[in-house]
Amino acid sequence: MSLGEIEKRYYSIGEVATILEVNASLVRFWEKEFDILKPKRNKKGNRLFTTTDLSNLKLIYHLVKERGFTLDGAKTKLRQNPEDAAKNAQVVEKLRNVKQALLEIKRQL
Repeated sequence: MSLGEIEKRYYSIGEVATILEVNASLVRFWEKEFDILKPKRNKKGNRLFTTTDLSNLKLIYHLVKERGFTLDGAKTKLRQNPEDAAKNAQVVEKLRNVKQALLEIKRQL
């Protein structure tokens, strides 16, 4: 494993917001709405999101922002068939990465 592949243990709300390209207030809102999100807190009370939390947030983002689910619809989907939702989000992420790679190749040509 190279140094670039090392994952952090905890992410601040600002880092999570940057990764998802959303406002920190939306991350806080989703934390209240979705019980699968349980960030730890440090002594100052700052949220510390794990990689699991980050994966769940990416899944919520996919359902709500990319697929157009309502919050209730996303909650139902996560409750009834979380594996299917996660696989779908992973496929979309892989396709997005392939698209970025192809665009980079095109730019270099």
